[in-house]
Amino acid sequence: MAKGMTRPAWLLSICRVYDRLMNIEQSSFLVERMALKDVPEVAALEKLVFTMPWSARAFEYELRYNAMAHFVVARQKPETRSEDGRYRHWWGGRKPLPHRPILGYAGLWLIVDEGHVCTLAVHPDWRGRRLGELLLVTLIERSCALNAAVVTLEVRASNLVAQQLYRKYGFEAVGLRKGYYSDNHEDALIMTTAPVGTASYQSRFQELKSLLAAALSEQLTLSAC
Repeated sequence: MAKGMTRPAWLLSICRVYDRLMNIEQSSFLVERMALKDVPEVAALEKLVFTMPWSARAFEYELRYNAMAHFVVARQKPETRSEDGRYRHWWGGRKPLPHRPILGYAGLWLIVDEGHVCTLAVHPDWRGRRLGELLLVTLIERSCALNAAVVTLEVRASNLVAQQLYRKYGFEAVGLRKGYYSDNHEDALIMTTAPVGTASYQSRFQELKSLLAAALSEQLTLSAC
């Protein structure tokens, strides 16, 4: 997209609606659209997680000039202490909120009628808490909101943990990119979902979302004890 161009009105409308839908209320995590002010922190996490990291400039370009790019970040929901020492959420708090570091991020490109997951990362200290799953669900929801037919991605052939998560959400390996990763010439699996707008996919997707919401709610309850 040429410099200086802005996102079309119809796309901004979809994004505004989506922003109201993409968070599971009973969770300690908040997922929101990535902003330019987030780029330095995202780029630092990118270097920590990936052997071939994107530059800060690459993220800035996506946010400024690519109308078909959709990037999100995940943080802990803001909280403050009440008089009895318990934590409560931002809507009941009065004290200034501390900086909330970015715990993970993810990105999607809409390519014709495909939602393509171009990146997904979680800070190593926050893995194992379903945050990566929440980010993946967010991207699938965004794809559905944009009327994508399917969701696609590439994943390292050796990354069995990620592949297990993707298969859980209906991704299947449909091809192989030989030597795709230039750091070690590892192959990449091409994975894609069935059509995400079908009743069968949505039924399973909504079931998985409900299970995820329950797991995140349990985490929130345990953390408040």
